[in-house]
Amino acid sequence: MKTMHNDEIMILGKELKIGDKAPNFKLITNELGYKSLEDFKKDYLLISVVPSLDTGVCDFQTRNINEKLTSFHNVDFITVSNDLPFAQKRWCGMAGLEITTLSDYQTNQFGLDYGLLIDGLKLLARAVIVLDKNHQVVYKEYLNEMTNHPNYDALIDFLNTL
Repeated sequence: MKTMHNDEIMILGKELKIGDKAPNFKLITNELGYKSLEDFKKDYLLISVVPSLDTGVCDFQTRNINEKLTSFHNVDFITVSNDLPFAQKRWCGMAGLEITTLSDYQTNQFGLDYGLLIDGLKLLARAVIVLDKNHQVVYKEYLNEMTNHPNYDALIDFLNTL
């Protein structure tokens, strides 16, 4: 069962499993362009998924993972939400971060394909997914309560094994 503020929510799509080939995506950039899975060329891609950058947990998740990744030069990092690209750009500016934030607001296809679309709210559920250069899932954490933080220590411990 998945919850948000302890209220039950329904998630559309099917969660990815370790070893699954990640579906391609077409997400909107802050400049209203598009990025797909093939645009990320490093050995690994860390996808941090948040309901909205304008909330405390999502803000912390994005900043914290970005800060911890500075020593991992073989990992691309993106944050995906259904926030409008304008809001994502504003958040990056206010946060003083030059990171890749991508939006699924237009089609919700990423949310459906990755098992993260919250029915009714059209927000994305909180998750952290790491893909290898072949786009296979090598690490994943789908949270059951959307207001909880991911296990940052487990994520960094995993990244240290790469």
